[in-house]
Amino acid sequence: MPYVTGIDIGSTYTKAILINAQREVVGTAVRRTGFKLAQAAEAAFDELLKNSGLDRSVITYVAATGYGRYTVPFRNTQVTELTAHARAAVHLFPDTRTILDIGGQDIKAIKIDADGRVKAFRLNDKCAAGTGAFLEKTARYLGLTTDDLGPYALRATKPVQISSVCAVFAESEVINHLSNGIPAEDIVMGAMVALGGRAIQLMRRVGIEPGYMLTGGMTRNAAMVNALESNLKAKLNVAPNGLGQLNGAYGAALLGLRRVEKLLAEGKPIPPTAAEQVPSEAAAVRRWSTKALTTTRVEPCRATGECPVTMKPAQAPLEAAA
Repeated sequence: MPYVTGIDIGSTYTKAILINAQREVVGTAVRRTGFKLAQAAEAAFDELLKNSGLDRSVITYVAATGYGRYTVPFRNTQVTELTAHARAAVHLFPDTRTILDIGGQDIKAIKIDADGRVKAFRLNDKCAAGTGAFLEKTARYLGLTTDDLGPYALRATKPVQISSVCAVFAESEVINHLSNGIPAEDIVMGAMVALGGRAIQLMRRVGIEPGYMLTGGMTRNAAMVNALESNLKAKLNVAPNGLGQLNGAYGAALLGLRRVEKLLAEGKPIPPTAAEQVPSEAAAVRRWSTKALTTTRVEPCRATGECPVTMKPAQAPLEAAA
């Protein structure tokens, strides 16, 4: 029985999921990414295997996604975040047509078709005010953890307005509201309403289509889901059992399993991992070089594909007349 792992190296969290041939979830793992992406991938993979009760030797295939996907040394392949999210979305909720993924450093709005193919997308990765990082900063300033935000915001009675679209100015607004005696829960809910409004605007730019799904860590935040649904005036599909945060990893695993099934059906071997692959001689050949400036003529391109380049030295500026 093939076991396939999907691993999503995000800017804030690394998520891993293990599925079997029936596409059933065998185990999951989530941990902070930090700044050493390869180590984060290894640690998440080890935690996943421990949670699944399986040994690394039984893993058939590993598909990596996320912005750090190329740093995973034990991957067999890598897929884009958009493709991974789309695949998992239609698997979990076949009626999904518009996906909103709120990550730590960006927001993605993805429009897909019935087969899970990406038709259009928009990203907001230029300003922290439109991402989960803004809420994390707000929580830190209020002395809360990100897990506290949802329950805290649900106690709000009169959410305040956070109008700034810049994270720096928005943080100043939060400080100003606190100094004016506004309860912290009303400030937190106001921040979520502001974030939700910006996220819905991004969805409308992609060409919003009914069949909405929310993915990312915000799926664990009931107050954030309420704020989004209130702005959207519609229900959001949210995967159960914490799979919303693991949606990208789940999609990568599903795509990896589909690849494994195709290889087995064709009688082909599973490709080696990135760490096991040896660069071909042709790929290692330098096709040109600027190591030395010379006027010496060289031979034409060789059969190996190497094409030396001759460059003339720059002329010295003319001396001024004495």
